[in-house]
Amino acid sequence: MNEELKQGNQDKKAIALLSYIGILFLIPFFVEKSNPFIKFHIKQGITLFIANLIAGAILIIPIIGWIVGLVAFFTFFVFAIIGIINVLTEKTKPLPLIGKYADFWKI
Repeated sequence: MNEELKQGNQDKKAIALLSYIGILFLIPFFVEKSNPFIKFHIKQGITLFIANLIAGAILIIPIIGWIVGLVAFFTFFVFAIIGIINVLTEKTKPLPLIGKYADFWKI
């Protein structure tokens, strides 16, 4: 029985982890959004994805946009790593700077 609990916990982590890998947040969104832990990370992942889209749009602006966009992409990559670490350590801690906007999403 204890092995079943561990396996279920690992499955939960694997699904929540996908939330931080770009558009793959759609997989947990459609597969398992009833679990509060996964739902929290889906919202964080959506917020991170939208932030990346905005950074991509900023890249259109010559020189300054390129610099700001690249810094933003690097920052959001670090945020994705932080999110993945939060999943693996089973924390529901918002991402720095942008995590507070995740409550906007009603899923």
